[in-house]
Amino acid sequence: MPSVETPGLRTDRRGLLRGGGLAALALGGGALAGCSGQEQPSPTTSTGGPPGIDAASVPVGGGVVLEDADYVVTQPTEGEFRAFSKVCTHQGCAVSEVADDQITCFCHGSVFSGTDGSVLQGPAEQPLPETPVTVEGTRVVIG
Repeated sequence: MPSVETPGLRTDRRGLLRGGGLAALALGGGALAGCSGQEQPSPTTSTGGPPGIDAASVPVGGGVVLEDADYVVTQPTEGEFRAFSKVCTHQGCAVSEVADDQITCFCHGSVFSGTDGSVLQGPAEQPLPETPVTVEGTRVVIG
């Protein structure tokens, strides 16, 4: 089969290897660049201590499912904060939402109380385990 020459483009083995090597360097360099530099802590993390969240970001009668820790933090009434495992006791999915003092797992429809973690609607039969919290300044600290 005759080859077609394109100016500036090598279609032999050496040209393919060179192009593949350059592509690998570009991809590897981009991946390493993402590793350099300091990571900025999110509003739900602390710097080296126990997990926590800014109290102002937890709505009264609602809550927040922490993305970077295994907890959901609720505020059933003004100034009262609670923390529960975000792992649903039915089959281990992460709970998805907190609204109207209810913690919902969308995997199978279980609903838990945002006040005490008890089951309001199955299929879960066990409550969400609670973890103690303290308020330190403007942060709710878990554990």
